[in-house]
Amino acid sequence: MEHDNNETPPCVAQWVDTDGGRLHACIWHREVAHQRTPIVMLHDSLGSVELWRDFPARLALATGRAVVAYDRLGFGRSDSHGGTLGKNFIAQECHASLLPVLDRFGLERAILFGHSVGGGMAVAAAAQCAARVAAVVTESAQAFVEDRTLDGVRQARRNFSDPAQVARLAKYHGDQARSRWVLDAWIDTWLAPGYANWSLDEKLHCPLLALHGERDEFGSALHPQRIVALGAPGELLMLDDCGHVPHRQQMAIVLPAVQAFLQRHAATIDHARSTGA
Repeated sequence: MEHDNNETPPCVAQWVDTDGGRLHACIWHREVAHQRTPIVMLHDSLGSVELWRDFPARLALATGRAVVAYDRLGFGRSDSHGGTLGKNFIAQECHASLLPVLDRFGLERAILFGHSVGGGMAVAAAAQCAARVAAVVTESAQAFVEDRTLDGVRQARRNFSDPAQVARLAKYHGDQARSRWVLDAWIDTWLAPGYANWSLDEKLHCPLLALHGERDEFGSALHPQRIVALGAPGELLMLDDCGHVPHRQQMAIVLPAVQAFLQRHAATIDHARSTGA
């Protein structure tokens, strides 16, 4: 089912209370949220709801599903984090933020769409809370700590030595960017010696689609190959002439690919409708 016209649906903002603080969240195409399993988006290490730009609305239009995106604690308009990210922050996101978001919107199950580190969070959440996750789409996700990933992070650290780059980030993250918390949460975590052995090894029991750009500066094709092996079934789509942000660089390919994936597995994904208010 697709939206009735070519106009992208508007978003409705919502605050979500968690043990760590309030999260800022938005929902598009809310009127169908309890008719078909919705999509929940998990952003990357420097991301936010606003930095998804028009992609959530276009995803809602293309799939005919409600789409929810939220700012993780310490990012975007959500409350400040007040600490540092621990080694297990990817696995902890499910209970810390994702489940409160699902509960706030009254969603029994969701399709998770995660970009970069958000993709790792989506995989971890599907393994931890299988009853709440109907399918997973990862985009440019990391599955382990690769030299190519660390080289990309080091290059980003050099780029953000420019105050103008930090100011640009502050447009989306406010004081959390000006204090460099957002940057440090990403750079220091990935470059920490204690993080070197991190990997995604969870086995999933839901459909999974891994999207990855062939020119991704933060990870080789080994990442989506490993992620696909976790899903049941798992599918891989490598994107030509594409870097780390396929939903922006290759949106014309990403949208129909996600739509087709969800259609192929609709019987599994939609067998239990979301309920609630």
